[in-house]
Formats: sequence, C-alpha cells, structure tokens
Amino acid sequence: MTATIAKIALPVPLDKTFDYLIPAGQKPVVGGRVRVPFGRQQLTGIVIELTDSSSFSRDQLKPLKAVLDAAPLWQPPLFQLLEWTSRYYQYPLGDTLANALPAALRKGKPANSEIRYWQLTEPGKDQPLTALTRAPRQAKVLTLLRNGELSHDMMLDAEVSSATLKTLADKGWIESYQSVPKTLCWQESFAITEDKPRLNEEQALAIASVNANPEYGCYLLEGVTGSGKTEVYLNLLEPILAAGKQALVLVPEIGLTPQTISRFQRRFHVPLFTIHSGLNDTERLSAWLAGRDNQAGIIIGTRSALFTPFANLGIIIVDEEHDASYKQQDSLRYHARDMAVLRASKENIPIVLGSATPALETLHNAKTGKYHHLHLTRRAGNAQAARHGVLDVKGLYLEAGLSAPLIARMRQHLSAGNQVMLFLNRRGFAPALMCHECGWLADCKRCDAYYTYHQNTGELRCHHCQTQRPVMPQCQQCGSTQLQTVGVGTEQLEHQLGELFPDYKTVRIDRDSTRRKGSLDHYLEAIRNKDYQILIGTQMLAKGHHFPDVTLVALVDVDSALFSNDFRAPERLAQLFIQVAGRAGRASKPGEVLLQTHHPDHALLQALLYQGYDHFAAQALTERRQAMLPPYTYLALFRAEAQQSDLTEQFLLQVRGILESSPLFSNHTLVMGPNPAPLSRRAGRYRWQLLLQAPDRKTLQQLLSIARPAIQLLPLARKVRWSLDVEPQDLS
Repeated sequence: MTATIAKIALPVPLDKTFDYLIPAGQKPVVGGRVRVPFGRQQLTGIVIELTDSSSFSRDQLKPLKAVLDAAPLWQPPLFQLLEWTSRYYQYPLGDTLANALPAALRKGKPANSEIRYWQLTEPGKDQPLTALTRAPRQAKVLTLLRNGELSHDMMLDAEVSSATLKTLADKGWIESYQSVPKTLCWQESFAITEDKPRLNEEQALAIASVNANPEYGCYLLEGVTGSGKTEVYLNLLEPILAAGKQALVLVPEIGLTPQTISRFQRRFHVPLFTIHSGLNDTERLSAWLAGRDNQAGIIIGTRSALFTPFANLGIIIVDEEHDASYKQQDSLRYHARDMAVLRASKENIPIVLGSATPALETLHNAKTGKYHHLHLTRRAGNAQAARHGVLDVKGLYLEAGLSAPLIARMRQHLSAGNQVMLFLNRRGFAPALMCHECGWLADCKRCDAYYTYHQNTGELRCHHCQTQRPVMPQCQQCGSTQLQTVGVGTEQLEHQLGELFPDYKTVRIDRDSTRRKGSLDHYLEAIRNKDYQILIGTQMLAKGHHFPDVTLVALVDVDSALFSNDFRAPERLAQLFIQVAGRAGRASKPGEVLLQTHHPDHALLQALLYQGYDHFAAQALTERRQAMLPPYTYLALFRAEAQQSDLTEQFLLQVRGILESSPLFSNHTLVMGPNPAPLSRRAGRYRWQLLLQAPDRKTLQQLLSIARPAIQLLPLARKVRWSLDVEPQDLS
C-alpha cells in the first residue's frame, strides 16, 4: 500500500516529528528533504518515516509543499549515526539533522552538482554599453559576460544582484542554463607523486598493524612530537586510495589545514577537498557533494566534516585527537572524536587516533583493550629530543614578562641564525587596566570580568561578551589620570621584543592578528622562509606546525594554569606543555624548551619535565579513579542563565528535584549544585549550573531521557535559557 503520511523532523527545538499529508504525484523518500508549512512560515525538514497512520485526523494535517530530493541525503550507516547522536546528546532530531547539512541544503538548494551559468544572447552582444550610463549595474553584467560565461555564484561574488540578472534576462540580453560538471574518475589517474622517506621500525610496525585488518578497528597512534605521525597517515592512505576508496582526515583547527593539505597533495594525485568554517556556503556544498558523489579522494576538515557523506569511505584519521576543539560547545554538543569512532564502527572501517598527548579517556580505552595502542617513541630523521629547563623567576625583574636569563638565551639562539618561539596564551596588551591611586579596575558592566586593554586599537575589550569601548582618560572611581596596565599580553610582548631585539623581526600569531582571510597562511609561510626570527603565539601556534629552524621555545607564563577548579586543567596544561615543547628542534638542529614560573617545584611541572607525559597520564588516571571522575564515571552538565539570578537557581533546584525523584536514581548517582558558574555573569545574564554524575553511560542516558521531558514542562523552563551538555569538556 502506498504511504499517504510523512513524518518529518524539522529544525525546531522540539523532541518530536510532525505529520504531513503526501499529495498525489509526490514521492518523498526517507532521509530526503521536503518543504512544509509550519505556522506562518515554510521550513525544510527531513523525512523520517512514511506511513498510513497518524495520531491526528487527516483533516488536521497539512500537505507537503514540495519534495526536494529523489534519494536520501545520507547512506544508512551515517543516518543511523545521526539518529544515535540525537539520542545520546539529548538534542532534537530535526536540529541534529540540520546541523549535519551544509547551509545551502538547509536553505533548499538542490543536492546535486548542477551549476547555473549566465551568458550573453545575440541581442545582448550587440547592446552598446554607452546606452546604459543610467544603469551601471546592468552595464557591469554585460561587461563581465563579454569575457565569457560565468556561474550564478560567481556573479553573486562579483556583487551582482539576482534582481539585476532577472532584469537583463527579461530584456532578452542574457540567458541562463544548467550544467552538471563532468564526472571525474580519479581512481584511474591515482598516483604517488613524490618520493617517500624511509620509515623507521616503529612507523612500519604501526602501518602494518592497521593494514592487517581492513575492517573496523580503533588504533591509538601515540607518538612523540616530531615522530612522523603524518608520514604514517600518508602510508595508511596509500592502499586505501589505490583501491578506489576515500579517506576522511579530521584536524582540530583551521590553521592546521593548509600544511596538512600541502603534505597530502604533494604525495597523492587525487582530488582533495576541505571542509571548515572559513568556507562560504557554495564551497562547503561543493565539498559535501564531492564526498557523496565520489568526486573527492580525500576530505580534510575540522569537526563538522565528520558528518560528510562518502560514496566509498575506507578510513578515518583523527589528528591531535586530544584537542578540546573536537567538542562542540553550543547547539548540538557532540564530540567529533567519539562520533568518528562510532561512525567507523558502523561503516566497518579502521580509524586512527593520533596524538603525542592522548586524552585520558582515550588512554583508558587503550589500556582496557577497546583500542589498539601503537607507539612512536623516536623523533623522525635526525631530530633529537629537545632539552627541557625551568627558570625560577621569583624575585627577578621581568620586562613585559621576560626574565634576564630568558632574554640571554634568546640572544644566543638568535645569534646562531635560528628562530625563537615564545608562547603566551593571553591576547591583547594587558589583561587589566588599573588606577594607581585607588586600585580601581576597569571591569565589564555586563560580565563578572575585567576589560582587556588592546593598545593597537586603543580600546578596552571584554573577551567574554565582546563589548568594546574606548580607553577612559581617568579613573571612574576617584578621577585620577594615573591609569596603568596590569599583566602581560601578546601585544605588549611584541612591543617589548621590538625594543630588546631591534635587529630581528617579530611576528605575533593570535586571533587578533589573523582575522583577515588568508593572513594565517601568509604568516606561516613567512615563518618557514625565515622572514621572521621571533615568533609570539597563543594556542594557535602550539599545534602541529613544523618550523625546522625554531631551536628555542619558551613558555612565558605557566603559573596561571597551575591552579584551577576544573579537574581537567592539569591534563590540558600537560598536553599544552608537550605540544608547545614539540615545536623546538624538529629538524637536525638541537632544541631547547624553557618554562618561566614562580613555582618550579610544583608536582605537575616536575612530573612533566623529568618523567614525561606517560607517567603524568598514569598518575592522573589513578587520581581520577580514586575521585570517581571521568573516564570512570560519566557526567552531564545543566547550564542555565537569566537576567535574574534567583530564577536561574530556582529552575536548577527544580531540575535537581526531578532527577532525584527518578526511580533510576540510586546511591551510585550524584547531583552536585546548583552552583554559580565560574564566570557567574556574562552578557548581562546570571549563570548557574548543575552537574549529574552516573556510574555508566546507560544509567546516565536513562536518567536524562526520563527527566528531560519533565524539565521541558517546568514553567521556569520558558523564563530561563538552559542547555544540557552530555560528557562536558568545559565546566566554565
């Protein structure tokens, strides 16, 4: 019997599907898009089920407006993964599916590679431009097309409006046509396009271990910085691509994609696409379609690339798997690394998780036998492990955060023709502006935080709510003009280094200096060409970059990270230290790593310096087990915020009551809070949070699945802004 009703998942914050009548002649497919009326608007949704029954009478149901796809957007394994993701992360299915689609498909554009082109007609070719002096926009179009046909998107990029094109088409001067690009059979022309370096025994063993089983297996590739993990990835992809299969490579940051792309393009003659937040809607759709239609051999992307469909996926690589940016921090709060493992399982293909500093959860899975554990303990080629040292700065005079011993070591390395990298994870000139007379601090009126002083733009910025204001001429409390900066940021460090080392060029790599598109690539290339000798960076510069002439790396201030109320803080500091230290001595030149601290005897620093990350990780896992923290328990974090603090607290108290009254709640589960968030007020809203701890994932999911519908019915749920984060990585 032909189905007459379609159950549709819509991008709305409701945990339900919506029933619509299927008009005669329309043929929706499960997993395909449809356009439907919803209130006063029309929405694009995904068909979840085709049926003949509904809990509503037929005269209450509205018909579909349009069927947009003749085939499902996702193959069954990926569609099942998205449904599982919705359930596990307690997020509406319609919103989950929308998050997995490129913006162009969410807006209803065709899910094919067909391109619309514009060209001149014969009358258009004969039209004199002098007759269009009062219509410069129309003249611009005719001028552009006299050089040849252009796609519709290229016209839009040239700032030509659709209205102008329609006007000219109505006059009969231009016309459009649709064309599907010629299908590429890249498998026939696949080739290795560079000489491969000789592998060491550990690399060869790792490659053989993964290649021995073409079916699902999760492999943790733990390799010290500079050990040649990327070379292992390249060798793993070779037989996959040679067999005509595709590869997905996930990287944590956009900044890592250019150098990763370069390595893969030099090695393989295959079409390679990227997916990241820096692409426009058209570019993102093209990459998505290239994966689905087998036009891409390799796709390299950040977190969201995980949900790209592939025609014949053969392997997944997750580089720097420990990186916190794999966890989405808003809307659908999924962890791309964990979902990548699940996708590989559903696709029955191998997955490799690479890192010099694996996440403790990943290490735990390796030690319990869930993952295969592969090791690379030696640096590749002639590179030697860098020497580590601590500079005790207690009682020393600091110039913009730099001690005299560090400045002296910098001079030695620079004089030898090498490069120096300074790491300071604090943007701006100074983290605070203070009155020297009364001690007043310039604070953000919308957050419980101080303004950061940015000297280059002459303004104060709140890095939490993005509020900006000019620097005030006098103290807002006592009227004094004696205002001075407190603390050191990357801008101040850059300014001071210019005075200390006038003969050497300094470059600052942070979010402020790399806002313009392409600026990061430009700076990285200039660094490799030794146009700059002193590099200042935040975390953007700490991950994965290869600078063979950097022989000294210094962490200017690690003290701020030693004391935190987040149980993950020691792990993150350890990972950051190892990653930053790994930038030194990556080629044949010996490297040196220095830490400036007021606490040289701190147990964490001592463990990292003299016993390494493995010892730290083993000790940290023991502490986590004793404290019953992840990975030995599982957490869910309820966040709530409102303009009135008491509303937020009352709401979370009611949430706590719902959780504790559940029949599944036991002595093995624990609710902590509600408590004010570490940043208790942001953008004018008071923030509270409630933490749920369960002994296993099943119990956590059952508790949340029962409690969440009841929470949504609370009257206060409509008066506060609240969210649920399953397995949170950030408790701030």
